[in-house]
Amino acid sequence: MITAERPDSPDAKELIDELTAYLTPLAPPESQHGYSVEKMMARNVAFFVMRSANEPAGCGGLELFGGEYGEIKRMYVRPVFRGQGLGKLMVNHLCDHARANGVNSVRLETGSMMTDANALYERMGFYRIPHFGEYKQDPLSNFYEKRLD
Repeated sequence: MITAERPDSPDAKELIDELTAYLTPLAPPESQHGYSVEKMMARNVAFFVMRSANEPAGCGGLELFGGEYGEIKRMYVRPVFRGQGLGKLMVNHLCDHARANGVNSVRLETGSMMTDANALYERMGFYRIPHFGEYKQDPLSNFYEKRLD
């Protein structure tokens, strides 16, 4: 089950903190682009928590950039829940949310070392693009887009 929640709800904050702790040792600070809870709130990121057997299993957000594109933010599935198709379920949910808000493409940035995440996005029809928006070219980042039309 996926529900819309504020990024500062207890379950959302716990998942975001867990994701941050996981990612922090993988890249230097200048290559870490995840939004804080406060930044997600300030930028009106639509945020969702996924539960399995009533346990918080993962999360993901979508920031809309006008009618141009939506950007997936803070996508995460807890390790114990991986391999059950929950990541795909969340990505599909975020894409559906983008479509419902009149957006025809979804973009994201993920670490180049995140091989499972990169593979998931590519299997789901995302393709590599150059850096976009506020991002700068970074050898530790991969940038993706998926057209929704």
